[in-house]
Amino acid sequence: MRNLKLVSKIIGHLLYLEAVLMLCCLCISVAYDERDVMSFGISMLVTLVAGFGLAYYGKDAENSLTRRDSYLVVTLSWVVFSLAGSMPYLWSGYIDNFTDAYFEAMSCFSTTGLSVSDLQKSHGLIFWQSLTQWIGGLGIVFFTIAIIPAFTGGDVKVFAAEATGLSKSRVHPRIKTNSRWIWTTYLMLTALCVACLMFAGMDVFDSVNYAMVTTATGGNTPYGGGVMAFHSPLIEYIEIVFMFLAGINFTLLYSFVFRLKIRQFFRDNEVRFFVMVLVGATILIFVHLLLSDLGMDVEHAFRASLFEVTSVITSTGLYNEDVGMWPTFTWFVLALCMMMGACAGSTSGGIKSVRVLLLIKLAANEFKHILHPNAILPVKINGAMLSRGNKATLTAFLTIYIAIVILFCAIFIAMGLPMEKSFAVVISCISNCGPALGRNLDVMFSWATLPIATKWMCTALMLIGRLEIFSVLVIFTKSFWQKA
Repeated sequence: MRNLKLVSKIIGHLLYLEAVLMLCCLCISVAYDERDVMSFGISMLVTLVAGFGLAYYGKDAENSLTRRDSYLVVTLSWVVFSLAGSMPYLWSGYIDNFTDAYFEAMSCFSTTGLSVSDLQKSHGLIFWQSLTQWIGGLGIVFFTIAIIPAFTGGDVKVFAAEATGLSKSRVHPRIKTNSRWIWTTYLMLTALCVACLMFAGMDVFDSVNYAMVTTATGGNTPYGGGVMAFHSPLIEYIEIVFMFLAGINFTLLYSFVFRLKIRQFFRDNEVRFFVMVLVGATILIFVHLLLSDLGMDVEHAFRASLFEVTSVITSTGLYNEDVGMWPTFTWFVLALCMMMGACAGSTSGGIKSVRVLLLIKLAANEFKHILHPNAILPVKINGAMLSRGNKATLTAFLTIYIAIVILFCAIFIAMGLPMEKSFAVVISCISNCGPALGRNLDVMFSWATLPIATKWMCTALMLIGRLEIFSVLVIFTKSFWQKA
């Protein structure tokens, strides 16, 4: 049996943090004199009481966090955070049922950016959805490690459980110091994005919200997931830059900015592959837009293609055009980018560029082995050889990823959804990409019309995609609950 008292204690203290976030939104509501002040007040009170109850239950816990406990902490943290995060939507009346409210909360915390309602939200709720995406960008537990002392000596295990896709490279041997530096980079990137958007003409409130959503690669914005409302090429180019930066490994960004390791940045195999795919996809779509009958000039076609590719490949989910009017081939290219994702160690979703790169290298090696069966052909990333264990992990990840996509597509088709819609729903959720394909092609329907069972399965897919499969599924295995 796992150390449930310690798990309860940690989650209880995490809920204190969520109550503080609600207090920030309550202040926004007070400042704008809006009616959802009471909804945030009640939500904050309930969250504090729940946090106190869980922390009190675990007050005598043995402070010995095992790896198994870490996986349980991480998965339950996201589940419980989303549960508490759904309350402001319910109490405010913005959403009238628990399923939709939980879907909305998990969508924000997982930075998927989907929404089940088109109603105009208050300033407090807008800030809540942006703030929850921003916190979820680098991770709930990861954020906690950075700002409060660890309850046990297991912070490395918790980091590994939540950040399974992160690069093993660190800027400091102590994980708390490392996480603080990465969060400092994240905060500075957000602040710089705010300043640039204000320079481009956004007001303070919009610039803060769009900056949080952009650096978190979230996509759920005050104006329905896009920047079309501003009609500003400058804003679109600014968003392109910061979406791209948010898709880079944050450890690498820190080393580049603060330690001036410029050569290391430009020689990183994953970054180079990520940029190569981004440029290649942009060129393909750019050419197709010019050859289409949409009437775009060269600059417009370039900006639209670069924006959409950057948005999709980083799983941000913003859009500056109605992609539903584009040639069908462009949808195919964008869907492939959505599945791949940006760099490991970033806030983006998807399979991650490094895994795709390793898969290509392994496939190339197989052709060489056919011709030279006795040759030793190591696979290397940034000069480091890929171990046999890492190869097995990569194979297992891709196998389970494909199996999940096929399984949920089959379930959704059996429930009556057309095949193309089922595929779009599954890929959007497990890639944490959200409404990246525009209004008319935003999986071709309103998310609110999905059956209740489908919404809960989509919620599960968001969590699985955000924690990169293993951290969630491992707790459902028999061996996880057996005595070690």
